[in-house]
Amino acid sequence: MTNVHDSGYKILFSNRTIFRQLMETFVRQPWVAQLDFDRAETVDKSFISEDYQKTESDLIYRLPWGDDELYVYVLIEFQSTVDRWMALRMLNYICNFYLDWAKAHVGAQKVPPIFPLLLYNGDVRWSAAQTMAELVEPEPALGDYAIGFRYFKLAANEFSQEQLIGIGNIVSTLFLAESKPDVELLMEQFLVVFEQGEDKLAGSTLVNWFRQLAIHGRVKPEDYASLAEVYRSVEEVKGMLQTTFKKQQERWYQDGFEEGIEKGIEKGIEEGIEQGREEGIEEGVRRTARAMLARGIDPVLIAEVTGLTVDELNALLTSPPPEDMTP
Repeated sequence: MTNVHDSGYKILFSNRTIFRQLMETFVRQPWVAQLDFDRAETVDKSFISEDYQKTESDLIYRLPWGDDELYVYVLIEFQSTVDRWMALRMLNYICNFYLDWAKAHVGAQKVPPIFPLLLYNGDVRWSAAQTMAELVEPEPALGDYAIGFRYFKLAANEFSQEQLIGIGNIVSTLFLAESKPDVELLMEQFLVVFEQGEDKLAGSTLVNWFRQLAIHGRVKPEDYASLAEVYRSVEEVKGMLQTTFKKQQERWYQDGFEEGIEKGIEKGIEEGIEQGREEGIEEGVRRTARAMLARGIDPVLIAEVTGLTVDELNALLTSPPPEDMTP
């Protein structure tokens, strides 16, 4: 099944308008209101370890904060499974960022604050620990010397479609699109967001991302330039979306069909194992009963021990034993 959460997300959130909506709408922290998003800049760095480059991506923003600056580290998780060691991985990325920053700022007395944000859009509910304290044995207690770290988790699947429609911005529509809603509802939401948004490039980037997704199943690096195409009117967007939604419906249907087959196979295997286990137990009981009968044990006692009826025991006496029991 195609995972729609690919590296095209990094292009989406590299748009300052989309990033601002992400922070102001979904990160409810008091300091967010003090950030100067108009002067936000992305940092051309990545700290993803080689083992995870196919399953995640990172995006780093530097933002003015009064006379100082603040960094936001966005870890975009592609995989649908939940990594229980995420807090440890995120801490490693943040430490690597600080080491790199300190190397470039010789003489600095302190490092700037950095906000660790996990953006997760898998189907499975996120259940991993968000703090290092949850991953470290509590005894012996280290007090002030214990490692303290927490990341901010934003899981798209924790919002209902009603909540996302109520928010009504580009980011919520992005999350809504990946929840596979009613096509007409999604079409309406796309058009509303595009029409009401002042930044047509941001709205167009979302529409283009969805178009590439419907056609190719993912946004490949060679398609990134196409995400920057700007639409001039709602009518132009609507015409493009009508073709796109037809493609996307076909993809969702195919994904659902493949998922159904996969679940059917898994269920068949489980039922087969269970049936085999039950048949094995029944055969084992019959073998035990045959052995007891061969030793001349009272059939009434055998019936009490095995749970077989006297008639079933009599049938065992008259039927031939399994081949592996014949002398």
